[in-house]
Amino acid sequence: MSDRVALIEERLRTVLAPVSLDIIDDSAAHAGHAGARDGGHFTVRIVSAAFAGKTLIQRHRLIYAALADLMHRDIHALSISKAKTPDEA
Repeated sequence: MSDRVALIEERLRTVLAPVSLDIIDDSAAHAGHAGARDGGHFTVRIVSAAFAGKTLIQRHRLIYAALADLMHRDIHALSISKAKTPDEA
C-alpha cells in the first residue's frame, strides 16, 4: 500500500467510518500525463452509514471534503465508482 493510499484510507475511515472501503491506485496507468507527477490517480469504492438520506452529489461532497487538502498535493484525480449505504450495498 502506498503512502498516498494509506493517507486517503485514514481520512475516509476517520470521517465516514465506512463498513467497506476499497482504494485503487491507478497512477501507473497515467504516468507521463500532465499533472500526474503532482499527485496520484485513485478510484474509491465506499459503503458508509454516513451516506443515509444523502443524494449522490452530497455523498461525493462528503468524500471530497474529507480529502480536501490532499486534492492540492497528493491526489491529481479521484474517481468515486461507488458511494452507497450498507442497505444499498
